[in-house]
Amino acid sequence: MAMTDAPATTLADGIRSVLADAFGTEPAVGEPRQLTGGASRQVWSLDADGPDGRPRPVVLRRDPPGHGDADRMRAEVACLRATADAGVPVPTVLASGDTAPGIDAPYLLMNKVEGESFPRTLQRDPAFEEVRGHLAEDMGYVLGLIHRTPLDSLGMLDATDPVDAIEVVYRDLNDPRPTVEVGLRWLREHRPPQRPNTLVHGDFRIGNLLVDGTGVTGVLDWELAHLGDPVEDLGWLCVRAWRFGAPAPVAGIGTREQLLDGYERATGTRPSTSELHWRETFGTLRWLVLSRFQAERHLGGAERSLELAAIGRRVCESEYDLLDVLGLFDDSVAAPPPSPPGPTVHDRPGVTEILDLVAETLVDDIGPALEGTQDRQRYLLRICLNLLRTAGRELDDGGSTESLLGDALRALGCDSEATLSARLRDGALPYRDEGVLRAVSIAVSARLRVANPRHLNG
Repeated sequence: MAMTDAPATTLADGIRSVLADAFGTEPAVGEPRQLTGGASRQVWSLDADGPDGRPRPVVLRRDPPGHGDADRMRAEVACLRATADAGVPVPTVLASGDTAPGIDAPYLLMNKVEGESFPRTLQRDPAFEEVRGHLAEDMGYVLGLIHRTPLDSLGMLDATDPVDAIEVVYRDLNDPRPTVEVGLRWLREHRPPQRPNTLVHGDFRIGNLLVDGTGVTGVLDWELAHLGDPVEDLGWLCVRAWRFGAPAPVAGIGTREQLLDGYERATGTRPSTSELHWRETFGTLRWLVLSRFQAERHLGGAERSLELAAIGRRVCESEYDLLDVLGLFDDSVAAPPPSPPGPTVHDRPGVTEILDLVAETLVDDIGPALEGTQDRQRYLLRICLNLLRTAGRELDDGGSTESLLGDALRALGCDSEATLSARLRDGALPYRDEGVLRAVSIAVSARLRVANPRHLNG
């Protein structure tokens, strides 16, 4: 008799089995639905019966299968449990493990906390108008609770010098950038006194928080938690990338003073303006390097991903932000005139016309057809549109900046940005030199005009 293969264990089967072990009874579970984002870890939502037999929403966080880090997932679980005991609003861990059939990666299952996390909704929706008035202070208060969490159950977390750690990541990328060299030099020259180590969330920002009409209801995504100076979390929250286009300096919602007011209320301490600025600068450089690191997962061939590829074209946003927060961007750098189009043997429509037409079709015809479908499909559509528009702007640019940048580099005795990076690193060139800042600003503004020209005006 011919043998037949047993049916493969599905993700829903795996979740059902894990919850059965946790609850002591096998629950009914719905079909998992992947949520948006997930550049580092995947997030799935589903309904499952609780121990009382009533259905409840459950969230699964897991590493991408084949790319798991069990130690980090265990640390995330430990952070959730320790901070819950300290009064921090976090989801309750229902189950966790290094792997399970059907889940096939390190994971944790938790209850779903109600609240809004989408930045633009929190920044603009009239339903959140009242909470916006105190949300920056609320976030400072919650950070204070995190930093007061006892560390006795968190011995698996490491504590390293943050500048040294991010420099190691940057060097390993082998992608020399003068802007990063400028930032590293400044950070080392202006380092404030170190505060005693506490638990640091590592990615505390809008998007990783749940908020309702009363305030913060949940702190999510603890995968970057570590031990360190607590002001690191405060500075990270002030990084421009986490304002999502809004002008207010704290998450696009409030002021630094409100943030510090809430923090002081929770901890009895108030970091200085200079401490916060140093940590904001470090956070900006950190996001620059981490963005490039994320993109390398795709560019290096380890994980083919539209999302990761798109991040690679946004690194220049953080390059600009770093120069801007340090007051070192050369505003006199003018946009060079576009190169005149050369002759072509190809028929119309041309390449840029094709890209524009495809983008318009995605917006006008395909986008509306996705209404009511999974959020992730609409999210990927937005990424496709942004990449198409980036490609069109690069074609229109025609390499018009190369000669301007070449002149600026040659004036410094450099033949490339890599050479300039090396000379900044070894101190052969001062990072505040007018010619250095001109060359760096030309390169960054050229990349930004193609990748996201609106960022220059933000």
